[in-house]
Amino acid sequence: MIEYQNILDSINQSVIKEQNKGTIASYIPELTNVDINDFGIHLQLVSGEQFSVGNSHQPFSIQSISKVLSLALAMSQVGTAIWERLDVEPSGNPFNHLSLLELEEGIPRNPFINSGAIVIADILVSNLKNPKADFLNYVRDITGDNSIDYNYKVAQSEKETGFNNYAAANLLKSFNNLHNDVEDVLDFYFHQCALEMTCQQLSKAFFLFANKGNCLANKARLTKSQAKRINAIMLTCGFYDEAGEFAFEVGLPGKSGVGGGIVALLPNQFVISVWSPGLNERGNSKLGMQALEQFTTLANQSIF
Repeated sequence: MIEYQNILDSINQSVIKEQNKGTIASYIPELTNVDINDFGIHLQLVSGEQFSVGNSHQPFSIQSISKVLSLALAMSQVGTAIWERLDVEPSGNPFNHLSLLELEEGIPRNPFINSGAIVIADILVSNLKNPKADFLNYVRDITGDNSIDYNYKVAQSEKETGFNNYAAANLLKSFNNLHNDVEDVLDFYFHQCALEMTCQQLSKAFFLFANKGNCLANKARLTKSQAKRINAIMLTCGFYDEAGEFAFEVGLPGKSGVGGGIVALLPNQFVISVWSPGLNERGNSKLGMQALEQFTTLANQSIF
């Protein structure tokens, strides 16, 4: 029997002593309004048990973690047609670099770099009647939690400073890989990234990826094959240009966001979400990465 609560308590005591907690993302001004000392973990077992420590019930901006949820919704809408407009290869570059996009004629390397997530946003704008409301309802539905909402101040802050995303969207448009108006697509994309959730809510949202495509209510949201493929993309592309390091140190599929969140999972076993807003030089939560490495080591559980 694994003593999960003892493991989380031990991790919490270890990481809160760290003097270097990383740097809070400042390129989206609204994200700076957090305390760098905030730290929380929530563990959701597929069996139903839950364990937590620290600020696991405090909402934060999930940012790029939302790209996994938008991909899941898009796959449930259009299936394999997605892969006519996207690749599934690691980029080897930071999440917002545009050089590869031009070199590869408007086909983003994967759905988790910004240009790829903007293509997914375009697909959802094309296929949903009311994209922002429908995406929010989807997340509320898979978590069973209607309190989840966008942080509209963060969305506005992203819109006012998102010049690189405007560049990516216009570049995609120039290669005919954006079918809707740039403003409409980015309005949805900025709101998607401004989704605010707690570690507990994140673990519930990602439950379907650990449970063969079935959400907490045991309703099929994806096929087993789709869930497997999304997990594979998380393992290879979920951490910008640090995906290899995360696989090496932690050994789980997962996704990070510049709001300081990381969610990771072991299929058929658990989902674990960590939040610590200080980032390392690659844009991933510094203490979050440490905490998850400690977790898989202490629990002796990873995909390897």
